[in-house]
Amino acid sequence: MLVNRNVQTLDEFTIQELRNFPRATGELSGLLRDIGLAAKRVNVEVNKAGLVDILGDAGTMNVQGEEVKKLDVFANNQFMGVLRHGISCAGIGSEEMDDIVVFNDEVSNKSKYICMFDPLDGSSNIDVNVSIGTIFSIYRRVSELGKPATLQDFLQPGNKQVAAGYIIYGSSTMMVYATRRGVNGFTLDQSIGEFSLSHPNIQCPDWGKIYSVNHGNFFRYQPGVKEYITACQKKDSSNGGPYTQRYIGSMVSDVHRNLIKGGIFMYPGTTDKPNGKLRLLYECNPFAFIVEKAGGKATNGEIRILDIQPTKLHQRTPFFVGSAGMMDELESYIDKK
Repeated sequence: MLVNRNVQTLDEFTIQELRNFPRATGELSGLLRDIGLAAKRVNVEVNKAGLVDILGDAGTMNVQGEEVKKLDVFANNQFMGVLRHGISCAGIGSEEMDDIVVFNDEVSNKSKYICMFDPLDGSSNIDVNVSIGTIFSIYRRVSELGKPATLQDFLQPGNKQVAAGYIIYGSSTMMVYATRRGVNGFTLDQSIGEFSLSHPNIQCPDWGKIYSVNHGNFFRYQPGVKEYITACQKKDSSNGGPYTQRYIGSMVSDVHRNLIKGGIFMYPGTTDKPNGKLRLLYECNPFAFIVEKAGGKATNGEIRILDIQPTKLHQRTPFFVGSAGMMDELESYIDKK
């Protein structure tokens, strides 16, 4: 079998990036490769989920009060296991767990980084074969190296992230991650079992034609959001349109599409849930970091997502993210109200 040596694997790419920083220790590169390994393991189970007893509910509730799917449990265990046995992570926080898990051993305590993740976003779609994904973010510790990580390492604002990314399990499996140097996408080559660079230097278009929102909650949104959605529906060729509504209900899929093609994703607060549903640390901060590094914007309708100081692990927030021009357009409607 011939291998195209012009295409870099994830390992080769991270090593090449490491060469650009002679003083770098390689811990971040190692952590990203560990995440890639766990993603490949999860991908195998996602692809054969219909053939084994791994679909459906696990019979428990997570900290959010939501039914836990069996594949959620598997994904959470895979990421936790890989990171625990690596040498680049001092602890993790997961949407599926009530509290942080600190890897309190001699090697892990010397690690500079902690990782937070949503092991399987969009899990309500597992049973109907809709694309789902994993979301992760990486922070440099603020606690003393050589000692166990603390809660304060995890309660940092999103602007302190050193890297963030997601894996989407769809018609192909793709890993997209951002550092302060930019955003790059890697597609899993099943023939060699490696993520290969397929989308270098991803840039989110300033404008798109897609808006993503749950119309079922329309009458529970704040007035400015409702006016913007109505304006999107009225767009025609004379005023920048027409816009198309696309909403999968799997955040990774919706934001991934809009990142590549241009668009806006909205998960506003409602009259009964003013703080929205999405988790600041596990979902919003990572995607805000990724989209901003690609040239887009992300807010909660009032302030930049990455500037929010979290006060608890499972904090929720309204979330608006997407192409810079469309985000400015949205904010003009919200500001009027």
